[in-house]
Order: sequence, then C-alpha cells, then structure tokens
Amino acid sequence: MALMWMRSSASEWLAAASEDPRSCKREWRLGLSGVALLPAGRLWDVVIVPDELGLRVAGILEDLPLLRPGPVLWDARRCQVGFFVPPGTASRCVCTGLRCAGQGAWITAPAPHRRWGSLRWLIPPDGAGTLNRPEVLELTLKRAVRRSVLGLSG
Repeated sequence: MALMWMRSSASEWLAAASEDPRSCKREWRLGLSGVALLPAGRLWDVVIVPDELGLRVAGILEDLPLLRPGPVLWDARRCQVGFFVPPGTASRCVCTGLRCAGQGAWITAPAPHRRWGSLRWLIPPDGAGTLNRPEVLELTLKRAVRRSVLGLSG
C-alpha cells in the first residue's frame, strides 16, 4: 500500500509541472509512448550531461551518506543523463560540456515508477519535491571528471 501511495504522490508532483496534469498522468498510464512532455523552469530545471559522466555521478549521489538525491533521468537513446535541480539553476549554469533546461525548455519524462526502457529514472522522484542541490551536483561532477581523467573510473 505504501508503494502505491509513493507512486501516486511522485506522479502528482511530477505532473504538477504540466499545464494539464490529468492528461499527463493519463499518458503515463494509457499512452502509446508512456512519456509526457513537461516544461522545465516551473518546479525544476534539468542539468544534462553525457551519460558516461551522468551514470557515474548518479552512482556517487546515491552513495553519499545523509543526502537524499533528487530525480535523475537517463535517456539512453540520446546518451545523456538529466539531474533535476531547483528552478533558476539553468540561468546560472556556465559549465563547459553541460546543457541546462530551464524556463522555455521542455523535456520528455516517463512515469515516475518507470525504471526500464531507453528513457527511465535512475533515481525516481520521491513525491516530496526533493531536488538535487546544485552545489552538491557541481562538486560531484568535478569529482567524477577528475576520476575519469586520472583513469580511476570503473
């Protein structure tokens, strides 16, 4: 029963970014693609990195003690990983090699419980609105890049 509630609250939270949350949830439940187009910049922005780096960073974030990471979305077809961060982060994003989706940008998102397929959650939304903290994400990205450059990845 608790799992159903978590899925429901995560769906409610993620769909709230849509102008029509009901049709968004209906698409996740009954649509052919099972994904919805959502505007960034309202409830969250998305920092997008190449998947080799993003997969490494997501693993590090999950292993950090006392930190609840925010949603992380993997698009295997486009070879990129998106980290959901507070709105306004994209306007301050100046790192080389990163893309940021903020106000005026759109992303495709599967249902929050979807952990399979070419577009899936590595870390799903929790329903409480937890987002990745930009300063933690920045430090983690730097750490992951340093390990990769030094040949320590793996």
